[in-house]
Amino acid sequence: MIVTVFGDVHGNLVALEKLFQIEKDDTDLFISHGDIVNYGPWSNECVAFLNKIPNIKLLKGNHEEFFIAGEYEGKNEVAQAFFQFCYPKFDAELINNISNFDDHISVGDYTIRHTLGNQYIFADTNIENLEIETNYMFGHSHQQFKRDKNSYFLYNTGSIGQNRSLLNLSCYLKYDTDKNTVEMKSFVHDIGKVIQEMESQNYPQICLDYYKSKKLF
Repeated sequence: MIVTVFGDVHGNLVALEKLFQIEKDDTDLFISHGDIVNYGPWSNECVAFLNKIPNIKLLKGNHEEFFIAGEYEGKNEVAQAFFQFCYPKFDAELINNISNFDDHISVGDYTIRHTLGNQYIFADTNIENLEIETNYMFGHSHQQFKRDKNSYFLYNTGSIGQNRSLLNLSCYLKYDTDKNTVEMKSFVHDIGKVIQEMESQNYPQICLDYYKSKKLF
Protein backbone atom coordinates (compact mmCIF):
# COMPACT_ATOMS: atom_id res chain seq x y z
CA MET A 1 0.00 0.00 0.00
CA ILE A 2 1.20 3.50 -0.87
CA VAL A 3 0.47 6.08 1.85
CA THR A 4 0.95 9.83 1.41
CA VAL A 5 1.44 11.54 4.77
CA PHE A 6 1.22 15.32 5.04
CA GLY A 7 0.20 18.11 7.36
CA ASP A 8 0.50 21.73 8.44
CA VAL A 9 -1.59 22.87 5.47
CA HIS A 10 -2.61 26.01 7.35
CA GLY A 11 -5.31 27.25 5.02
CA ASN A 12 -3.15 27.06 1.89
CA LEU A 13 -5.56 25.65 -0.68
CA VAL A 14 -3.15 26.36 -3.55
CA ALA A 15 -0.55 23.98 -2.13
CA LEU A 16 -3.11 21.42 -1.00
CA GLU A 17 -4.71 21.12 -4.42
CA LYS A 18 -1.29 20.74 -6.03
CA LEU A 19 -0.41 17.89 -3.66
CA PHE A 20 -3.46 15.96 -4.80
CA GLN A 21 -2.79 16.74 -8.44
CA ILE A 22 0.63 15.13 -8.01
CA GLU A 23 -0.27 12.14 -5.84
CA LYS A 24 -3.95 11.25 -6.33
CA ASP A 25 -3.29 8.54 -8.93
CA ASP A 26 -0.41 6.94 -7.03
CA THR A 27 -1.74 6.85 -3.45
CA ASP A 28 -3.90 4.24 -1.75
CA LEU A 29 -4.33 6.19 1.48
CA PHE A 30 -3.80 9.86 2.38
CA ILE A 31 -3.15 10.84 5.99
CA SER A 32 -3.21 14.42 7.24
CA HIS A 33 -1.54 14.70 10.65
CA GLY A 34 -3.27 17.99 11.45
CA ASP A 35 -3.12 21.77 11.34
CA ILE A 36 -5.29 22.09 8.26
CA VAL A 37 -6.62 25.40 9.60
CA ASN A 38 -5.42 28.89 10.55
CA TYR A 39 -2.84 31.28 9.04
CA GLY A 40 -3.70 30.97 5.34
CA PRO A 41 -6.91 32.38 3.81
CA TRP A 42 -8.77 29.12 3.06
CA SER A 43 -9.29 27.19 6.31
CA ASN A 44 -12.94 26.39 5.44
CA GLU A 45 -12.10 25.41 1.90
CA CYS A 46 -9.19 23.16 2.91
CA VAL A 47 -11.32 21.22 5.41
CA ALA A 48 -14.15 20.94 2.87
CA PHE A 49 -11.71 19.78 0.18
CA LEU A 50 -10.26 17.03 2.39
CA ASN A 51 -13.71 15.93 3.55
CA LYS A 52 -14.49 15.00 -0.06
CA ILE A 53 -11.48 12.70 -0.41
CA PRO A 54 -12.65 9.07 -0.03
CA ASN A 55 -9.30 7.47 0.83
CA ILE A 56 -8.14 9.77 3.62
CA LYS A 57 -7.67 9.82 7.39
CA LEU A 58 -7.71 13.22 9.13
CA LEU A 59 -5.97 13.82 12.46
CA LYS A 60 -6.07 16.77 14.85
CA GLY A 61 -3.25 19.25 15.23
CA ASN A 62 -2.85 21.97 17.82
CA HIS A 63 -4.58 24.51 15.57
CA GLU A 64 -7.66 22.31 15.28
CA GLU A 65 -7.60 22.19 19.08
CA PHE A 66 -7.44 26.02 19.21
CA PHE A 67 -10.43 26.31 16.88
CA ILE A 68 -12.40 23.72 18.86
CA ALA A 69 -11.68 25.57 22.11
CA GLY A 70 -12.32 28.96 20.50
CA GLU A 71 -9.16 30.49 21.90
CA TYR A 72 -5.40 30.67 21.47
CA GLU A 73 -3.61 30.94 24.79
CA GLY A 74 -0.09 31.45 23.45
CA LYS A 75 1.95 34.62 23.89
CA ASN A 76 3.26 34.92 20.33
CA GLU A 77 1.98 38.22 18.90
CA VAL A 78 2.01 37.06 15.29
CA ALA A 79 0.22 33.78 16.04
CA GLN A 80 -2.34 35.64 18.14
CA ALA A 81 -3.03 38.06 15.27
CA PHE A 82 -3.56 35.19 12.83
CA PHE A 83 -5.93 33.40 15.21
CA GLN A 84 -7.97 36.52 15.94
CA PHE A 85 -8.41 37.10 12.20
CA CYS A 86 -8.94 33.50 11.00
CA TYR A 87 -11.03 31.95 13.75
CA PRO A 88 -14.12 34.21 13.37
CA LYS A 89 -14.18 33.34 9.65
CA PHE A 90 -14.24 29.60 10.31
CA ASP A 91 -17.59 27.93 9.61
CA ALA A 92 -19.18 26.98 12.95
CA GLU A 93 -20.63 23.85 11.38
CA LEU A 94 -17.11 22.57 10.75
CA ILE A 95 -16.20 22.68 14.45
CA ASN A 96 -18.05 19.41 15.05
CA ASN A 97 -16.33 17.98 12.00
CA ILE A 98 -12.78 18.73 13.15
CA SER A 99 -13.70 17.68 16.71
CA ASN A 100 -14.17 14.16 15.37
CA PHE A 101 -10.64 13.92 13.98
CA ASP A 102 -8.48 11.33 15.76
CA ASP A 103 -5.20 12.10 17.53
CA HIS A 104 -3.13 9.37 15.92
CA ILE A 105 -3.21 6.38 13.60
CA SER A 106 -0.92 3.39 13.10
CA VAL A 107 -0.18 2.21 9.57
CA GLY A 108 2.37 -0.46 8.76
CA ASP A 109 5.37 -0.01 11.04
CA TYR A 110 4.64 3.65 11.86
CA THR A 111 2.47 5.66 14.22
CA ILE A 112 1.38 8.99 12.75
CA ARG A 113 0.44 11.97 14.92
CA HIS A 114 0.84 15.74 14.86
CA THR A 115 3.80 15.92 17.20
CA LEU A 116 5.63 14.02 19.94
CA GLY A 117 5.33 15.07 23.55
CA ASN A 118 3.69 18.37 22.53
CA GLN A 119 7.11 19.58 21.43
CA TYR A 120 8.50 21.38 18.40
CA ILE A 121 11.03 18.82 17.23
CA PHE A 122 13.60 19.97 14.68
CA ALA A 123 16.48 18.18 13.00
CA ASP A 124 18.82 19.35 15.77
CA THR A 125 16.48 19.14 18.79
CA ASN A 126 17.85 17.22 21.77
CA ILE A 127 15.58 14.17 22.05
CA GLU A 128 17.52 12.24 24.69
CA ASN A 129 14.65 12.53 27.18
CA LEU A 130 11.95 11.71 24.62
CA GLU A 131 10.52 8.21 25.06
CA ILE A 132 10.51 6.50 21.67
CA GLU A 133 9.10 2.98 21.47
CA THR A 134 8.01 2.81 17.83
CA ASN A 135 8.59 4.47 14.44
CA TYR A 136 6.88 7.84 14.04
CA MET A 137 5.76 10.24 11.35
CA PHE A 138 4.76 13.69 12.58
CA GLY A 139 4.95 17.41 11.82
CA HIS A 140 4.33 20.58 13.87
CA SER A 141 7.79 22.14 13.43
CA HIS A 142 7.37 22.66 9.67
CA GLN A 143 10.82 21.19 9.00
CA GLN A 144 11.31 18.00 7.00
CA PHE A 145 13.88 15.53 8.32
CA LYS A 146 14.68 11.93 9.21
CA ARG A 147 16.20 10.97 12.55
CA ASP A 148 16.58 7.78 14.56
CA LYS A 149 16.62 6.84 18.23
CA ASN A 150 16.75 3.45 19.91
CA SER A 151 16.71 1.81 16.45
CA TYR A 152 13.41 3.55 15.62
CA PHE A 153 12.92 6.04 12.82
CA LEU A 154 11.45 9.53 13.25
CA TYR A 155 10.22 11.30 10.12
CA ASN A 156 8.95 14.86 10.09
CA THR A 157 6.78 15.51 7.04
CA GLY A 158 7.61 19.20 6.89
CA SER A 159 4.73 21.47 5.92
CA ILE A 160 2.44 21.56 2.91
CA GLY A 161 1.27 25.13 3.35
CA GLN A 162 3.70 27.10 5.48
CA ASN A 163 7.34 26.08 5.20
CA ARG A 164 9.04 28.48 7.60
CA SER A 165 12.41 28.39 5.83
CA LEU A 166 11.34 28.46 2.16
CA LEU A 167 7.71 29.56 2.15
CA ASN A 168 6.77 28.27 -1.31
CA LEU A 169 8.24 24.78 -0.78
CA SER A 170 5.69 22.11 0.19
CA CYS A 171 7.02 18.95 1.86
CA TYR A 172 5.47 15.56 2.65
CA LEU A 173 6.22 11.83 2.94
CA LYS A 174 5.38 8.86 0.77
CA TYR A 175 5.36 5.51 2.55
CA ASP A 176 5.34 2.11 0.82
CA THR A 177 4.09 -0.34 3.45
CA ASP A 178 4.99 -3.40 1.38
CA LYS A 179 8.61 -2.38 0.81
CA ASN A 180 8.75 -0.51 4.14
CA THR A 181 10.36 2.51 2.47
CA VAL A 182 9.76 6.20 3.15
CA GLU A 183 10.48 8.91 0.59
CA MET A 184 10.79 12.57 1.58
CA LYS A 185 9.16 14.57 -1.21
CA SER A 186 8.55 18.22 -2.03
CA PHE A 187 7.25 20.59 -4.69
CA VAL A 188 7.05 24.33 -5.25
CA HIS A 189 3.68 26.10 -5.22
CA ASP A 190 2.59 29.65 -6.08
CA ILE A 191 2.70 31.42 -2.72
CA GLY A 192 1.97 34.70 -4.51
CA LYS A 193 -1.65 33.60 -4.96
CA VAL A 194 -1.89 32.97 -1.23
CA ILE A 195 -0.51 36.37 -0.26
CA GLN A 196 -2.72 38.07 -2.85
CA GLU A 197 -5.81 36.46 -1.30
CA MET A 198 -4.65 37.45 2.18
CA GLU A 199 -4.36 41.05 0.98
CA SER A 200 -7.83 40.93 -0.61
CA GLN A 201 -9.26 39.70 2.72
CA ASN A 202 -7.52 42.57 4.55
CA TYR A 203 -5.33 40.50 6.84
CA PRO A 204 -3.59 42.53 9.57
CA GLN A 205 -0.30 44.02 8.44
CA ILE A 206 1.64 41.97 11.01
CA CYS A 207 0.35 38.81 9.31
CA LEU A 208 1.17 40.00 5.81
CA ASP A 209 4.64 41.08 6.91
CA TYR A 210 5.23 37.64 8.41
CA TYR A 211 4.56 35.91 5.08
CA LYS A 212 6.38 38.49 2.98
CA SER A 213 9.48 38.28 5.17
CA LYS A 214 10.06 34.59 4.37
CA LYS A 215 12.57 33.36 1.83
CA LEU A 216 11.43 31.47 -1.27
CA PHE A 217 12.78 28.37 -2.95
